[in-house]
Amino acid sequence: MTLSNVSIDGARLLADLYKLRGFGTYKSGVHRPTYSPVDMQSREWIADRMRDAGLVPEIDGIGNIIGRGEGDGPRVLLGSHSDTQPQAGWLDGALGVIYGLEVARAVGRGVDVVSWADEEGHWASFPGSRSFIGDFSDADIDVSRNRYENLSLREGLAVAGLAGRPMARVEPGRYRCYIEAHIEQGDELDSTGRKIGVVSSIVAIWQYKIIFTGVQNHAGTTRMAIRRDAGLAAAKLAVAIDKRFPEICAARSVWTVGRITLDPGAGSIIPGGAEMVFQFRDVDMDVLRRMESALEALVAEANTGPCEVVLTNVSRSTPSLMADDLQAALARAAERHAPGLWQTMPSGAGHDAQFLARVMPAAMLFVPSIGGVSHHWTEDTSDADIVLGCQVMASAVAEILGS
Repeated sequence: MTLSNVSIDGARLLADLYKLRGFGTYKSGVHRPTYSPVDMQSREWIADRMRDAGLVPEIDGIGNIIGRGEGDGPRVLLGSHSDTQPQAGWLDGALGVIYGLEVARAVGRGVDVVSWADEEGHWASFPGSRSFIGDFSDADIDVSRNRYENLSLREGLAVAGLAGRPMARVEPGRYRCYIEAHIEQGDELDSTGRKIGVVSSIVAIWQYKIIFTGVQNHAGTTRMAIRRDAGLAAAKLAVAIDKRFPEICAARSVWTVGRITLDPGAGSIIPGGAEMVFQFRDVDMDVLRRMESALEALVAEANTGPCEVVLTNVSRSTPSLMADDLQAALARAAERHAPGLWQTMPSGAGHDAQFLARVMPAAMLFVPSIGGVSHHWTEDTSDADIVLGCQVMASAVAEILGS
């Protein structure tokens, strides 16, 4: 099959996306936490759609849905995730799964489709794609817990009916590459009027826990001069970071104070303790190291104040580069179907593709997010842009399989 003669069915694509949107509808978005009853219902529906498309579906022991076509390979693996953030968008993840399904139907051969489990991290960090490449074990299951409920991952799998099933592993030699489609989750495409983003790299995320220890005391009777206010120390450090980082970061660097909790957190009590969750992201290891050094220096400076401040790295990933030849195939397809309306760009969010890239060539395609909104129920993309993106992906996959 050549680049010129593969064609998707846009109406069928949209019908599947809107049907999946009905599992866990929340306002104009979706609430579909991993392993919840509605999530498992949606997984069974996806498996049925894979079966209708001529694939043989399997829901494995971590919840991945893998639809395999006939033949050994080398094949192209397409997909994303179908779980959602709480009360969030209907396309984040789901778009890539249904794109894979539609491309498998349009191309007709050489394509497997996957929906990874728990990309949104309700229980662990990318357990679905990591288990597939052998980087998430039974021991990891034992130590993982739900971030919203007091429930272990092993208990969650049992409740979801997945206990006792093996976790699928990538078959050596089966796949030529992995390609994932996603909404951009930012506003660059939408604000410039471009329709397709060909992803060059996926950022690394370095996350930290910062603990502040002061002295709890009465908010009305303790003189300002003798206070050791852990909450104030946390606020000052957050401001200091925001002042320093623009001086040493790169153009696309981002950083976030995602959470500050105060102990005991009462209006008439000076906080004796505080905890800050802080992360930064970039695609350049030198920039990441520079940001970490600046953070360490700011924490050391904060320790000269009245409170003790302890910095702990919680997690760090490495930037993932997308395969040049796959980027080129996506770019040719984008130029054919959206001439002059595409661009190469990095991904500021983490994706399953960064883990698949460890074991096979990987690539990603973005379509616009209206207003740059994601992780919120107002997240949306126009039907026309959804259909265009899938057509670009199908043409690129046809070229890759025909080469």
